[in-house]
Amino acid sequence: MMHNQLKVAAVIPAAGIGSRMGLAEPKQYLRIADKTVLEHSVAAVAADNRVAAIYIAVAADDIRVQSIHFKTNCPVHLVVGGATRAASVFAGVAAAQADGFHWVVVHDAARPCLQLSELKAVIDAGIEHGDGAILALPVADTIKQTQVAKADIIANSVPREGLWRALTPQVFRAEQLIEALRQLGVEHAAITDEASAIELTGGHPKLVVGQQTNIKITQPGDERLAAMFIALMAKEQACE
Repeated sequence: MMHNQLKVAAVIPAAGIGSRMGLAEPKQYLRIADKTVLEHSVAAVAADNRVAAIYIAVAADDIRVQSIHFKTNCPVHLVVGGATRAASVFAGVAAAQADGFHWVVVHDAARPCLQLSELKAVIDAGIEHGDGAILALPVADTIKQTQVAKADIIANSVPREGLWRALTPQVFRAEQLIEALRQLGVEHAAITDEASAIELTGGHPKLVVGQQTNIKITQPGDERLAAMFIALMAKEQACE
């Protein structure tokens, strides 16, 4: 067993099908600039040298991932995910913990535009803060709440002060996250991200301001925006 007190493992839940995209294949296998979205996300999270291993939770019948050769010096391990995001994260964190990792960086498979500065900042904060940390953005738009009976009719506006959009990566002690998921159960409807599991068990993760470019490919057209950001990031790196 390894002893990775100062190293962290990345966990990428990738067992979903991305039904909102309306595609014949999961969105993590869309191709952008000759790579799958998943390959971009893996490369992004491996960019910090504190990330010593990556655990990707995939569906049991996923054969696409077998044909991918991840071009990273960081070891990539495949684990079988579950029916929910929380189940897939649990599987990945459990594998990382079994290999001796004390910290985990959980990142969406469909967030290929993560920048190294964001990754470094959230890992720093997650290790320093007792309840971990997440990347997030303050809500800038006016938020409307709809009527209960009519989903397209405004009921009122919601004050946006103090509201943030959660992004990933999210960084936690492996023991704390896996215990929270175990207590709540991986089918718990209120677990929409890892921070929510920590919150529901009494924790208060730290918010780290992320970048607007760190989008999650969710709706049709998002992949084109991601392609633009990836091309811009590659151009900036070439100029450094």
